[in-house]
Order: sequence, then C-alpha cells, then structure tokens
Amino acid sequence: MAKKVLSIDDSSTTRKIIQKSIIALGYGFLEADDGASGLKVLRQNYTDIAIILLDWNMPGMNGIEFLEAFNSNGLYQTIPIIMVTTEAEKANVVKALKLGVKNYILKPFTNDELVLKVNQCLGRS
Repeated sequence: MAKKVLSIDDSSTTRKIIQKSIIALGYGFLEADDGASGLKVLRQNYTDIAIILLDWNMPGMNGIEFLEAFNSNGLYQTIPIIMVTTEAEKANVVKALKLGVKNYILKPFTNDELVLKVNQCLGRS
C-alpha cells in the first residue's frame, strides 16, 4: 500500500493543488482543514503517513499549535513536516524550524518546488 501525504490547510484550493502533485508522485492523499482535524487524521493513519504538509495560519488550532501537539507524541517523530504557508517573517520561520519542521515552502509555490522539497524530505531525488 502506498504511503500517504497529509495536507493540513484551511484553503481547499491549496489542498487540491497539493493533492494533484502528490497523486502524480504515486502517494495517497489525506487532508484536514485545521490543526485539530489534522491531529485526528494523524492519530487514525499515522503508520501510513510519509510526510505532513502543514499551513501556519488556520482558524482553530494553527500550525504551531499542531506542531506542539505533534511533538508531544513520540509515535509521530519519524514523520517529517514541511510548512506550506504565507508566513514569511524570519522569526516565525526559525520558530517552526526549532519545533522540528524539516523544510519551508512559501505560498504561492510552484509544482516543481513542492515536488522537489517533498522528495528531498523523503530521501528521493
């Protein structure tokens, strides 16, 4: 069974763009529209998830709150996370990296950029 990519983003348009790229790479696709529902999807599917693509600014539980909850559960520590966000302030990028984010993609992004960074995180060239 193909590993899955979990996209957590309040923008359904962004999730659809990501889904198209991820399916083309041969991965399954899971999605959530905020951090709390992302944690629920993660809990139910964590053994199948290869990588998480996480937005920062979402209503309810945002990306940083998701990261804090994610980091508190040792079961998830092997799953890399890439922030996919408009949040470009240097201090915030550093904060996300300190919380364990493996890479950072600024919106709007290109398909090539997304594919490159996902492949890098998963050890594929």
